[in-house]
Parts: sequence; C-alpha cells; structure tokens
Amino acid sequence: QVRLVESGGGLVQAGGSLRLSCVASGRTFGLAMAWFRRTPEKEREFVASINWSGGNTYYQDSVKGRFAISRDNGVNTAYLQMNSLKPEDTAVYTCAAGDAEGGPYDYWGQGTQVTVSS
Repeated sequence: QVRLVESGGGLVQAGGSLRLSCVASGRTFGLAMAWFRRTPEKEREFVASINWSGGNTYYQDSVKGRFAISRDNGVNTAYLQMNSLKPEDTAVYTCAAGDAEGGPYDYWGQGTQVTVSS
C-alpha cells in the first residue's frame, strides 16, 4: 500500500510562486508520480508527471514553462514548483502515484488547495 500526503498549498497573488510537496510512504520503490488538479467547474485534469528516475517529465500545455515537477527518492518526495501563477491555476492539487510511467495511477492523496488572486 502507498500513502501520499500533499502540502504547500495556499493563497498567492497572480504572478507569484508556490511549491507543492508530496510525501510517499509504504511501497514507494519504482513509482511514477504525477500532479492533477480539479475545480468545481472542471473535471480533474492532468498537470504534470515524472518517472521513477526523474529523467522523463510531462506537462499539460497550459503550465509548460511555468511549472516544474521534480522528485527526491531519498526522501520519497515529489515536488511541483509553480511560478508565474494565474487565477486560472486556482484548484485543488492532488498527488498521484502508480507503477507505470504515464499512468494509470493507483494511489491518490487528499489534495491541497491553491488559490491565486488577481
């Protein structure tokens, strides 16, 4: 079993930055990890993913050049650095993990709220 706990969300002004963290516990070796987000108006959408080695990363087009996903396997943590934030980035951000690069993701965290004010 895998447990994921996110942190780092909050309120930030447009143009600001936040870094989200996702700490994994349990069977963590070899897991690919990803970030998704959802709002009351939108279905959950993919944001970014990273494979076990960290050598492959993928991004939703709307966050390319602004967000960066990374990981530190020594502390079982994945990160999402979010820069140049926009009000439309406001969402609950959820961490996910799975055995296959690119999904499907079998394990999910509870989510952390990110609010970007204009």
